[in-house]
Amino acid sequence: MSMDMSILFDPEPIQWGLRGDPYLWREMAEQFQGISLPESSHELSSLLEETFLKLTGYPLSHQKHFRVERHAHGGMSSGGIATEFWRERGIPLLLSRFAAQQGVQRDGFAAR
Repeated sequence: MSMDMSILFDPEPIQWGLRGDPYLWREMAEQFQGISLPESSHELSSLLEETFLKLTGYPLSHQKHFRVERHAHGGMSSGGIATEFWRERGIPLLLSRFAAQQGVQRDGFAAR
């Protein structure tokens, strides 16, 4: 049975980079609803990078914080996206969840 990619986004991280990051996280999860998990972590990484660029207009390699207006919900740093959060914590978290999920699918049970 193929799993939906959006499962990788649950639960949400406890800490974020900037105030727009949680909204982008949820938007990315919505983008991946109904899409099967890819075959490899390399493919997943590419999908995440492409989706980040599509939704923000910036590549993950962008070095400065930027603002995504649709994620601005009031306040000074509202809508701010921190690419370093995504590079250093968000994407690695999703990749580690993918690796764990691959182990579950391969073995048929979750290791604790």
